[in-house]
Amino acid sequence: MIVFPAIDLKAGQVVRLAEGDMDRATVYGDDPAAQAMLFAQAGAEYLHVVDLDGSFAGRAENREAVEAILKAFPGHVQLGGGIRTAEAVADWFDLGVSRVVMGTAALKDPDFVKDMARAFPGGIVVAVDARDGMVATEGWAEVSDVPIIDMARRFEDVGVASLLFTDIGRDGMLKGCNIEATVDLARRTNLPVIASGGVKGLDDIRMLALLARDGIEGVITGRALYDGRLDLAAAIAMAEVA
Repeated sequence: MIVFPAIDLKAGQVVRLAEGDMDRATVYGDDPAAQAMLFAQAGAEYLHVVDLDGSFAGRAENREAVEAILKAFPGHVQLGGGIRTAEAVADWFDLGVSRVVMGTAALKDPDFVKDMARAFPGGIVVAVDARDGMVATEGWAEVSDVPIIDMARRFEDVGVASLLFTDIGRDGMLKGCNIEATVDLARRTNLPVIASGGVKGLDDIRMLALLARDGIEGVITGRALYDGRLDLAAAIAMAEVA
């Protein structure tokens, strides 16, 4: 199972939000590239980066910071946040991003996302962000009437790499990952699922790793790392041996 340390970008700074609320951001640093290097030194081969401002604007707002991360981090970078055009997708791949995460576009223009998945096989991750079981979009500011499983099944068998499932109510809250909902989604689709939201320690990593055979590809963790509640090297080791 892959452990993805997260770097969320707001106005060029490394932040973490509470429950996806931009007004509840905690700043953890002003050098995203340096943070990426620290994660690499701890053994990370994968990185999850989100342009939070871009999620609301619908276009890249932290491009300079992302480019600096790409230059600094020797592994694979997975990027999301406001990527909603074919030109933007191609541009990020050209710059060295390994996978592009699409959420709002996946709900509002699923045919476009399917086209991107076919054009870049294994390069598109569909974000299934949920609030009370329903898909949320526009940086989680809007909640739709689409159940998460219905959203997920739209993208089976079109070349999507995986689903990224986030329980928004737990994100940044250190309440523990919603393992039950994550595994349920993985079992009900034929796509691998990346867990996100609420990871608070090694127990979450261990439980998810033990369920990798059920379709759990990885887990994203942010605040637990920044607050010192989770050691990244230990998490990676746990994910590899569980």
